[in-house]
Amino acid sequence: MIQSHPESDMRLNLMVLGADIINIMQSKSKKDNYTLVENILVDFLKLDKNRTPDLFIYALLFLYTVGLIDYNGYKIKLTPQLEPQPNLFS
Repeated sequence: MIQSHPESDMRLNLMVLGADIINIMQSKSKKDNYTLVENILVDFLKLDKNRTPDLFIYALLFLYTVGLIDYNGYKIKLTPQLEPQPNLFS
């Protein structure tokens, strides 16, 4: 399990930043369309004054690593969930 330092600012946690990027992408883009990275970056930086472009790139790298986004040149999109998650209780 990924745990952050107890005294760290949770608004700058990598998973929180990734969730904010996903929310921005869901509100901006149509289904299966690519969106320019710069457009998402502008909205990302407006959400908090402590955010930097470096944090944005780290969050994008995290989202790409776990398979939530795909890229094509300078555009990114959310990847569709193709398979349902396994459930232990059904």
